[in-house]
Amino acid sequence: MLPLPARFATRSLPAARLQVWCAALGLAAAAALAAHVVPAAAQGTPGAQWKWRDAQGQITVSDRPPPRDIPEKDVLARPEPAQRRAGAPTAAASAASAPAAGGTAASRTPLDAEVEARRRATEQEAAAKARAEEQRLAHQRAENCRRARAHMAALESGQRLARVNDKGEREVMDDKARADEIRAAREVIASDCR
Repeated sequence: MLPLPARFATRSLPAARLQVWCAALGLAAAAALAAHVVPAAAQGTPGAQWKWRDAQGQITVSDRPPPRDIPEKDVLARPEPAQRRAGAPTAAASAASAPAAGGTAASRTPLDAEVEARRRATEQEAAAKARAEEQRLAHQRAENCRRARAHMAALESGQRLARVNDKGEREVMDDKARADEIRAAREVIASDCR
């Protein structure tokens, strides 16, 4: 135990009671200091938190980036680049010690690299979807072209053609209907046969 100061020794309180009182006061001061310091340490620097919405719609806040399966649109907040660099001094030290390929490569953190990789993956996925859609449309145009050419050949052959009307009755195509069908087939050939 700590010895009591002389001014406390002159009081009428017993020494043991006074020592307990001082110890309690010291503990209270330590608890107040810890209560003030712990939230600041838990929060980190202001704005240095990641915030995202998971698949169940639950919002998560962390000092680490979200898992890779979280889409970019569900990342609600991310730390500022300067705060991310301050939070990862080992990454900055290793980037500074490695020879820089370019001016920007030395200043990149692992978080920047991960964000860049996600952005590139999203762009590649969008480009792959666009290519697949373009291939699907090209295949559809080729099929339309093939059918229109076959229909045009049948119309221009001069043989009598019949079709089924709205009532389900079979009717023979007259010259006006044949001309309309030829015009429609030519439009399809002009648009889809390139």
